[in-house]
Amino acid sequence: MNASNTPPVRLVAVVGGGPAGLMAAEVLMQGGVAVDVYDAMPSVGRKFLMAGKGGMNITHAEPAERFLSRYGARGAQIQPLLETFGPDALRQWIHTLGIDTFVGSSGRVFPTDMKAAPLLRAWLHRLRAGGVHFHVRHRWQGWDEQDALRFSTPTGERCITADAVVLALGGGSWARLGSDGAWVPLLAQRGIAVAALRPANCGFDVGWSAHFATRFAGHPLKSVVLSFTDRAGVRHRKQGEFIVTASGVEGSLIYAFSAALRDEIAASGSALIHLDLLPGKVLPFVIDEVARPRGSRSQSSHLQSRLGIKGVKAGLLRELLPAQDYVQPARLGAAIKALPVRLVAPRPLDEAISTAGGVGFEALDAQLMLRALPSVFCAGEMLDWEAPTGGYLLTACFASGRAAGIGVLSWLKSTHPPDTRR
Repeated sequence: MNASNTPPVRLVAVVGGGPAGLMAAEVLMQGGVAVDVYDAMPSVGRKFLMAGKGGMNITHAEPAERFLSRYGARGAQIQPLLETFGPDALRQWIHTLGIDTFVGSSGRVFPTDMKAAPLLRAWLHRLRAGGVHFHVRHRWQGWDEQDALRFSTPTGERCITADAVVLALGGGSWARLGSDGAWVPLLAQRGIAVAALRPANCGFDVGWSAHFATRFAGHPLKSVVLSFTDRAGVRHRKQGEFIVTASGVEGSLIYAFSAALRDEIAASGSALIHLDLLPGKVLPFVIDEVARPRGSRSQSSHLQSRLGIKGVKAGLLRELLPAQDYVQPARLGAAIKALPVRLVAPRPLDEAISTAGGVGFEALDAQLMLRALPSVFCAGEMLDWEAPTGGYLLTACFASGRAAGIGVLSWLKSTHPPDTRR
């Protein structure tokens, strides 16, 4: 076949070098198209590396139905993505990079060495070996009058033309790692419906006294049960731990309820949770122990001696209970088993682990292409979905990136090859 009859190489630009963008790039690379990845930061995968700093929780091993329930109202939209590339497929893919995984006692799945960096290094090596080109310090600025992609770079503006585009720009949290939500107005200008970005998996303000905040900020509350009744009357209950902060609370147990708590605050101005500080003890026993004579001991010493309540748990009782209740066994016992804590505001968006809101699935076709912008696909956290921590966030990011890559290949196959852009 002579050169004039050789089909030109198709070029796809992937904007965003997180898990969703890199997965799209891999699918595209394997599909035989040329791939350029653009990222605003000096290196790709920065938020991915930060997520793995305390142990790279890549996915979760719980049953599929329960796994899907973690995506709440967006379960129907996430389901087809997970059916194509769910937790088991993700683990198998990681193994192809030479990284082993294991299931922890909680069902969470981790790389054997618990680290994100070796996984990312192996992945980038595969992508580069396959011909993917990376362009860092390229911040996307939308489109120019000819619909070329505009990027600001250290050497000035660049305009790039590609046969298709995958936008995987993240949400609006951790701006210093690249997810700043600056893409929202750029898509809105093109008539794309974008739901406002909101904090997810976030902490909340309580408004502690200066004395309590100074003494207990940073202290963990372990082995407590948090309960919360939402506006629909559904009671949520979970055991775990969280951390007291200078302004309120944060941590895994709080994050598990953060979507419902955030929405309750938005609707009512505050959200009331209850903490069981002694989940292993029944209320009558607790009241009996509190009512035992304490002699000359202080109430704090008495609680520590009879029930093991000390430190931040004792501090919370002092902080939140009226003085008269603190010395009445029935009321104090009831508070130990169901201490009311009122949350008044979520922490700012940039402090959140992830964000809710983004490009609505209604604006996308089944292949994640924007209906109003043919050839432009979206993936990852910039889509309008949310999930708790525990591997659910990363799994859906990987799955949506893969779906977008497959969608691009399908779309390119259905269109006539344009001139080579390389």
